[in-house]
This record gives sequence, C-alpha cells and structure tokens, in this order.
Amino acid sequence: MYARSVTMQARPESIDAGVAYVRDTVLPLLQDIDGCIGLSMLVDRRSGRCIATSSWQTREAMLASADQLRPIRERGAEILGAGPPQVDEWEIAVLHRDHTSRPGACVRATWVRTDPAQAERAIDAFKMGVLPAVEAFDGFCSASLLVNRESGLGVGAVSFDSREALDRSREHAAGLRERVSRDAGFEVVEVGEFELALAHLRVPELV
Repeated sequence: MYARSVTMQARPESIDAGVAYVRDTVLPLLQDIDGCIGLSMLVDRRSGRCIATSSWQTREAMLASADQLRPIRERGAEILGAGPPQVDEWEIAVLHRDHTSRPGACVRATWVRTDPAQAERAIDAFKMGVLPAVEAFDGFCSASLLVNRESGLGVGAVSFDSREALDRSREHAAGLRERVSRDAGFEVVEVGEFELALAHLRVPELV
C-alpha cells in the first residue's frame, strides 16, 4: 500500500473552504480513480498547515494518477490561499485501527529521519516499541507509519477520539519518542498536532 501527501500552508480563514473542496470535489474524483483506497485531511487552524493524504493499492496506481491530480491540487492551493504544495510519496508500512474515528478526532504526527539502510529497523521499532504503548493511551483510535525508503524519512501518526485525549497523552508521548528514537537510532525532525478534518480510508490492517 502507498500514499501521497500534499502539504499546504493555508490562510487560517480559508481552511473551512479548503476542507469543503477536498470533501465535495477531490474525494468523489479520487473514488473514481482505479487503485485509490481513501483520503484523509489534517488541519492546524492556528498555523494554517493542511495535509491531505491519498492512499493507493499499488505504487503504479499512485504514479499513474499524478497528471490527473495536478490541476486539482493547484485549485486546492488557490482556495486555501497557499503557495505551491509540497508533495511527498510514501509506502504505508504500518496501519492499526482500534476503531473508526469520530467527529472531533485529532492526530499527533511525528516526522523522523534515519539512514535509508536502517528503514526496516525503524519500522520494527514502531511496530514493537511505539504501537503497544500508544494502544494503551486513553482515547486511542489508530496509528500508522509512512516511510520513504530512498530518503530515510518517515512519519508516524496517532489519532485520538478528541482534543482532550490528545492533550492528556502529550507528556507520555514525548517520553516514548525520546526512548524509542534513542534505542532505534533515528532522529525526530518535527512533531505536529492536527484536527482530523476528513477520514475516508479503506486501507486494511498492516501490522
């Protein structure tokens, strides 16, 4: 399974219009493209950062959609008042869902970097070190890990039922990041917290 993420720095006052565009225009279009298995959108209303991620059954299907989706992305950037979008392509290495997300769900995303030759070690660290710990967090909903094996970049995302559950987990999550990154030898690049504005994913369990 694969994913393409599109990151835009939007004007905060344009976020609702951007979410509506992705929900009402982009999602129906994606559902008609062979190989697409879902779409999610994260938004940070304070900073204006928005991340829309489409998921794909194969790398070939993801790559084949690029030209068709380019003008759709450009229109989304116009609506959001954003500059050129940042586009990243990933392998979906891990996905575990305790239950379907509900309205009000939030996500903590952690970007990491490792030696590309150590990508499997980082994936194993997420499966064996991170996943069992976050499953015990109050309000845990799901967790995923996207990786780019060529660059050594990855992003782990943990979703919670509510902003309150996300807030309660913050201290424990920080300790977990420090411990696992030290033991597995990867660098934590950035941590962001987001509202899960859209969650229409049909990605199967990947653990």
